[in-house]
Amino acid sequence: MHVIVCTLTEGAISSNDDVDPAEGGAVSTPQTLGLERELVPGWSTGTITLGCDYNPEQWDEQTWVDDVQLMRELGVDLVAINIFGWAHVQPTPGEYDFSRLDRIIELLHDAGIKINLGTGTSSPPPWVARVHPETLPQAADGSIAWPGGRQAWCPSSPVFRDLALSLVRAMAERYGSHPALAVWHVSNELGCHNALCYCDVSASAFRDWLRARYGSLDVLNAAWGTAFWSQKYGHWDDVLPPRTTRSAGNPAQLLDFRRFSSDALLDYYRAEAQVLRELSAAPVTTNFMVTAHIQTQDYWSWAPHVDLIANDHYLDHRLADPLAELAFSADLTRGLASGAPWMLMETSTSAVSWQPVNHAKRDGELQRTVLGHVARGADSICFFQWRASRSGAEKFHSALLPHGGTSTEGWRSSVELSAVLDRLSGVVGTRVDSRVAMVFSWEAWWAAEGDSQPSSLMRYLPEAHRYHRALRALGVTVDLVAPGADLSAYDLVLVPTLYTLNDAAVSVIAEAAGRGATVLVTPFSGIVDEHDSIRPGALPGAFSELLGVVIDEFRPLAADDAVTLASGGTGSIWTDALRTLPASSTSSADIVDTFVDGPSHGRPALTRRSVGDGSAWYVATVLDDDSVQSLLRRLCVEARVQVTEVGPDIDLTRRTSAEAAYTFVINHRAEPVVVPVGGYDLVSGETVRADEPVAAGAVRVIVERSDHGD
Repeated sequence: MHVIVCTLTEGAISSNDDVDPAEGGAVSTPQTLGLERELVPGWSTGTITLGCDYNPEQWDEQTWVDDVQLMRELGVDLVAINIFGWAHVQPTPGEYDFSRLDRIIELLHDAGIKINLGTGTSSPPPWVARVHPETLPQAADGSIAWPGGRQAWCPSSPVFRDLALSLVRAMAERYGSHPALAVWHVSNELGCHNALCYCDVSASAFRDWLRARYGSLDVLNAAWGTAFWSQKYGHWDDVLPPRTTRSAGNPAQLLDFRRFSSDALLDYYRAEAQVLRELSAAPVTTNFMVTAHIQTQDYWSWAPHVDLIANDHYLDHRLADPLAELAFSADLTRGLASGAPWMLMETSTSAVSWQPVNHAKRDGELQRTVLGHVARGADSICFFQWRASRSGAEKFHSALLPHGGTSTEGWRSSVELSAVLDRLSGVVGTRVDSRVAMVFSWEAWWAAEGDSQPSSLMRYLPEAHRYHRALRALGVTVDLVAPGADLSAYDLVLVPTLYTLNDAAVSVIAEAAGRGATVLVTPFSGIVDEHDSIRPGALPGAFSELLGVVIDEFRPLAADDAVTLASGGTGSIWTDALRTLPASSTSSADIVDTFVDGPSHGRPALTRRSVGDGSAWYVATVLDDDSVQSLLRRLCVEARVQVTEVGPDIDLTRRTSAEAAYTFVINHRAEPVVVPVGGYDLVSGETVRADEPVAAGAVRVIVERSDHGD
């Protein structure tokens, strides 16, 4: 059995509560606030925590008894309950019935299992829509999202908030001091289905947010560039969300609506958290969705307000490389945790139920994917869900306990995983080593993929994924950081497609180069300010001086077109008509590579400028994967970052503490591979040589202790 003890560390609750995310549109990040999470607040664990979601409302009470006994056998430490419990604890307005919730809590507590207690507010019961139809969310075209699914509520609705907070208060008063309570789980996957609401209630809240941000209509009009297309506002009531229009909308309005929508959900989260913190000392969190198909929350602004960074992640087989996306998501989640350990709140043992084709995990893939998260900073691994559902939209979703019960291969895989996690107790609390940073921005993601851009093919996340994937193949771990975050600890800094950023973030990147870092900027970066307005002067506005180049014109490519570089590499999607500043200029760059064909024929494709003790590189196209890897290999050498060329489908990461270092080697391939790491392997319990191949589909965790013991 894993052991988990919940204590609230000093300061874990104070998390920038005096900052209003609407004021000036600027919310401090963990880095700018100086928040340090030496360990995950509220947790002290003996080993990697194993947890799961449980929905006791779907089962009779004898099944509860059987399930809890099996949980003990498996070694489950933490169980999330009441995630979707509102209709069961408040079946009608004004009536609460906690009797069944009381019994399952006591049953888990008697078994020594801690509880991740949901507030139950994610999906309201059907009576809420009947009594308060004004709480239902609306799409941009005015269509209403009706009950029958989940999250059928408007984030800005004061009526919904009052109803939800009444439930939260009742929950906190009843269970806030319960000894089984380990952590509060606010709502569930906030914004997964209702992040963007365009109803009249949201319109009024949007106007309030804009008033707080801009102060006056004159400032708003200037920021939004409303001189264009007769959009100038003369009255606040004329300002609306970016509802469906007959033509392209105002990109600045759209960007601000994205900011507002993220802040509206954050404000809702904080309202629940405030009630919980008034009545309970347990830490408060919610499950983020740091994944390729969710972009509606700016989690840099959310991170300071949770006591424990938690993420939901599932392999996405709609992507070309789901494993590379897993690594990216885990690294980004660690960035949100300021480098401290974090919780994987949800993942699947095998297939999910919501992709076009729901692939089952192959032999050993459960262990490989789970340890991929652990290798990149997770100290807690939790699954959706414990027992596979018999009905509902997720009845084909996998679970720790499959439909076939304990005689299945799925159950045996769960047992094997639990045993492996037990062997990794020393990893808990360690941190991931990295000397490479990638600047990542949800705002740049939103803005770069707006309407009326030079090319709809130029996408933000694929460009970030491309460079992250190449570094993973080189055995180099990457920290993802917010724009403006401190870069002093990094020797190599990547800036992929950072289309929009403010002047402060520009200065931090330039200072990193001046101090000695190697900085790489990729296309469509630095083009607009925080209002999505073209920066004055030469393009790429924010970075022209740092890079020593000028873009005369964007020259994007058709979907099937490619260009050739003098080095032999190729590019696609994008080219810049680039020129370097005159040699007489103190900001001139050197030309490293050129286009030999295409619309930017003869122009620079890759440049480098010496900056102080460092350098600033610019690539003017979307390079092919081999060229990206070749470029990054070169930059790592310049930045003195160690490279171990493991190739694709191999994870090589290192977690360290003052007492020990743990090197993870995960072989996702169908053939053995040699990775030059040897020593005592915690997974197999054997000592392995550095030249001994890692078997197909195998995982090693090599420990090196400061006292040189095993």
